[in-house]
Amino acid sequence: MQDKMTDAFNEQARKFFEPMRKLNSLMLNNMEKMTQHQMESMKRYSQMGTERMRDASELSDAESMRDFGARQAEMMNELSKQMLEDAKAMSEMSLEFKAELEKLYAESGKLLAEQAEQAGQAVKKETAKSDQPAKASSQSSRKR
Repeated sequence: MQDKMTDAFNEQARKFFEPMRKLNSLMLNNMEKMTQHQMESMKRYSQMGTERMRDASELSDAESMRDFGARQAEMMNELSKQMLEDAKAMSEMSLEFKAELEKLYAESGKLLAEQAEQAGQAVKKETAKSDQPAKASSQSSRKR
């Protein structure tokens, strides 16, 4: 008897914490993806900056300065394109996370509704069982 109660309690606790476990897992996975993307982006940006500084340190005359200026304009164009791509990727990750989160909340809501319905049915059964002896005793007292 005690084992059945313990097993039932453990099962209820598992069902209760399952949505939170899924939510934490989803959030952790999303954080990992976004952090990884940001680290890769930061690496690209720092490499671009280092290359520009290296090129600037090698300037020796007016012609190399003019070439550096032209490459600088190209690099800025490349940087802006890269930043737009990174922003688009982050936006897509955010939308994917939102969709997964909505799906998780819908599943959790459905599960809670089912559990509430089962609990309500169990209460009705218990109420019906407890009403039967009362009806029987009241009917037997009327017969006297």
